Amino acid sequence: MTLVTNFILNQWFQTTIYSGFTRPDVEIKTSPPPPETSTHSPTSTTPSKPAVQRCSYTYLSPDNAEEGRRLLDSMTWPETPALPKPFSLNVTTSAAKSSFSIVPRSGGWRVGDELTVMVQLRDFNGNPKKGGGDFIFSRLHNRTLGAAVVGQVQDHLNGTFTAVFPLLWNGTANVEVTLVHTSESITVLKRLTAEQPGRIYFTSEFRSGSVKMKTICNVCLDPDSGPLCNFTDLNTGEQWFCYKPQSLDCNTRISHSSAKTRGGISKEQETLFRKGVNLKAPIKALRTENILILPNAGIPTAKNVTSGPSGYYYSDQWRRLRGPDVRHFNNASVITACLKGKRLHLLGDSTIRQLYELITKTVPNLQRFDTYSSSQTGPFLAVDHTNDIMVSYHCHSTPLRFGFVLVSQLRYVANELDGLAGGPQTVVVIGIWAHFTSYPIEVYYQRLMTVRRAVQRLLSRAPETKVIIRSANMKSLDLFQSWTASDWYALQLDKVLRAVFEDMDVLLLDVWDMVQAHYLPHDLHPPPQIIKQMIDVVLTYVCPEKHV
Repeated sequence: MTLVTNFILNQWFQTTIYSGFTRPDVEIKTSPPPPETSTHSPTSTTPSKPAVQRCSYTYLSPDNAEEGRRLLDSMTWPETPALPKPFSLNVTTSAAKSSFSIVPRSGGWRVGDELTVMVQLRDFNGNPKKGGGDFIFSRLHNRTLGAAVVGQVQDHLNGTFTAVFPLLWNGTANVEVTLVHTSESITVLKRLTAEQPGRIYFTSEFRSGSVKMKTICNVCLDPDSGPLCNFTDLNTGEQWFCYKPQSLDCNTRISHSSAKTRGGISKEQETLFRKGVNLKAPIKALRTENILILPNAGIPTAKNVTSGPSGYYYSDQWRRLRGPDVRHFNNASVITACLKGKRLHLLGDSTIRQLYELITKTVPNLQRFDTYSSSQTGPFLAVDHTNDIMVSYHCHSTPLRFGFVLVSQLRYVANELDGLAGGPQTVVVIGIWAHFTSYPIEVYYQRLMTVRRAVQRLLSRAPETKVIIRSANMKSLDLFQSWTASDWYALQLDKVLRAVFEDMDVLLLDVWDMVQAHYLPHDLHPPPQIIKQMIDVVLTYVCPEKHV
């Protein structure tokens, strides 16, 4: 009990050391913000082209610049069209005017076959699109059976797409195709990243005696707008800057607060982000959207699917297409049996926090020590002394996501990994996602490489440690969410993450496919039904034996 108590007090000390009541005689000052990087707001009516912001950030460190550039160049999104001048929505992609058709198959479809769907995109005038770069996704499902699988989509760069599905169950199946972002809206998103990398920013408070001042902080700040305080992490090399307060030193920084936004797009460009019209909008079938899948006596098992989606749903349960069968941990006793003697460390974002919340809710013997923690960022700790189980969660400061911090310290996932001894009883689940992000993809790649090196060090000193990396997930989108954290950008980050960790002895928790295939609407925080499937995959990796 002493070790647990010391751990808790240490974490709480880091979190609360600078908290307290503000005396009424304290003088509050605010440093003026740097000039806006955009000359128009999200509701402006006249588009203008702001100058590209200078940035204090070094996008690729010398030790991974060449490899990183080669990787990122290989993942370039197809060229998207310039916006029409004068702007006209009529010549941009329209979901209502577009359509898909099922490619017929002689003799029909049987389990083990593939279904091919052709998609033709059209503009609001009904004319076929001529170029590529739109973002669509597709799924095949049978709600009665609780069955669903995502399609593998190919852009033919001429306004047409192909979606291919493995046929994994006997019965009817319904095809669903959705326009996520138009090629024209992606043109806008690309420009935003290039010209307004600081549109999501943070603030820090500095204090000396009775004087307090707040300044803007970010991964990328314009050095021409004022002197900078450099808070680069000495262990990881991760860069972070704040504008220096006018009358205080950099070492007087005491706190860090969450994100705010500035900048925006024109009223005309806003029309490219209308939900249900050209944003997360359904594309209808030209003829039928249903097929009948017949049984096949000579069917290969689902595990013979060697490419395409990572899994599918059947009876509303996630089934992997590659790797061990997913076990179902449906009550406290089976979760406890799996975690007995284990140390489960959950590191990262708010979706990782959802795992902590559901596990501790399901297992009543896990006593939580969260009384003095932030409900959003933690740190959280739960302990079952009888079964020697510890589950912890840390929401770490990452300039790529919304949520912070261990007070004045910027703590990164790599810092925590370096502090773990590891071993056969240690399980680490990492989620390093940018739900609110605005930086060039090089910043995310560099963050991943920092985490990769920390994982390598952990596995080198403790090879039996189990490490799980969570993928991105699609979310509900409106204009603001698209402007700050689009599914298109999340897809780019997801590709980079898979490439960075593909040759390592870690498990990829493929939430991207889980969320796409599920019948529930996309959400920044997936619903409990999907979080439960994620926990099943994690615990299957920890406890694959059937008798546990």
